[in-house]
Amino acid sequence: MEVNETITQVLKESRIIAVVGLSNNPERPSYRVASYLQAQGYKIVPVNPTITEALGEKSYPDLAAIPGPVDVVEVFRKSEDVPPIVEAAIGKGAKAVWLQEGVVNEAAATRARAAGLLVIMDRCMLKEHSRLHREGRL
Repeated sequence: MEVNETITQVLKESRIIAVVGLSNNPERPSYRVASYLQAQGYKIVPVNPTITEALGEKSYPDLAAIPGPVDVVEVFRKSEDVPPIVEAAIGKGAKAVWLQEGVVNEAAATRARAAGLLVIMDRCMLKEHSRLHREGRL
């Protein structure tokens, strides 16, 4: 599947986004992106062991601790930190893994795809949602 088709599918079909590395600091990119997505109607689930909540939502220390399903695991972590997050996303039954701008890990992406997850790398979820919305595709 072509990357723009994958992006469109993930943004259209997903409702619950676990944001790994979400900060409760409004100056951080993770906060700005998650806040935008929340305003667009997505349910945001913060995943960060160092905070108790962000954007009015309870924060969980890891993906396994989240009660209930997750559609997308959005990753705001260093590229080298991605493999265990992908394994946790697979274990959680997520449908997709989205690595934010600047986050690339080909081995982890290959593993996620082999497990049946859609993968988007090195793209900003806010920018892509905004673009597709402007184009009338969302």
